[in-house]
Amino acid sequence: MGYRLLYLLFFTLSLLPLGMLYLFADFLAWLAGSVVKYRRRVVLDNLRSSFPEKSEKELHKIARDFYRFLADYFVETVKLTTMSRREIEKRMRFENVEQMDEVLREGRNVSVFLGHYCNWEWISSFPLHKKAAGMAGQIYHPLENRAADRLFLHIRQRFGAVSIPMASTLQTLMKWKREGVPSVTGYIADQVPGYDGIHLFLDFLHHPDTPVFTGAERISRMFGAAGFYAHVERPRRGYYVCRFEKIAENASDLPIFELTRHYYERLEAQIEAAPQYWLWSHRRWKRTRAGFYEYHGADADRLLRRL
Repeated sequence: MGYRLLYLLFFTLSLLPLGMLYLFADFLAWLAGSVVKYRRRVVLDNLRSSFPEKSEKELHKIARDFYRFLADYFVETVKLTTMSRREIEKRMRFENVEQMDEVLREGRNVSVFLGHYCNWEWISSFPLHKKAAGMAGQIYHPLENRAADRLFLHIRQRFGAVSIPMASTLQTLMKWKREGVPSVTGYIADQVPGYDGIHLFLDFLHHPDTPVFTGAERISRMFGAAGFYAHVERPRRGYYVCRFEKIAENASDLPIFELTRHYYERLEAQIEAAPQYWLWSHRRWKRTRAGFYEYHGADADRLLRRL
């Protein structure tokens, strides 16, 4: 019942033109940023520590622009419930897909590294653009609310992408490999790992001890996958361009952690160029190196030397 009600709400709203939904988004942005002040302290604290050279006036402007984008992201995701193939192809363009097709035709896997930057939900329309045979998967963390999880699975798989629960990633890719099916798999890898999953700290956005996920690199190396970074831009409201940039011909040929470093360097450059499009409302730096050493004790140094 919960799923049906939630789906009915999303379905009904998604029938409205995006122009009308953006009017609703303007109201939501004002409500979230100025009235409810949704995670405003987290947003501003993250911005201050990431851009120490910027004035308070500049930081507050970025925060306002972030809330506007967050509201746009919400209504754009709602619109995805019924958006036609023609409209999504017009509004979400992809560049350099042919390089990925070449890898797939060789029978090899592709790993795509992306962040919570611009509208990551619309990237699920990628299968409409690839020409070579093969699966298109996207790793996701199941939501605690079962109704919301079921709804988002429906939305994310409308255009042919297969949503793979994080815990089933290796099992799913091994199954496809046994069947002789190459794949393109997307990893949103800028989340906060738990202390059990930390193997690397990087200097990221003026935070020299940022813990990062390395699982995507580990799996990419196991399969000898080609690595690509998804460089996403928003030229104007309601339109995105995703350019795939190759960062590794074969992940297993790179030194350990090199693929992860390449990914974070490119993500950092994008955020610095247009910071309003990153997800500032999550507590990205809540786990520390000191906490890691306290948690693991004598094993800490050993864990930081391996994937």
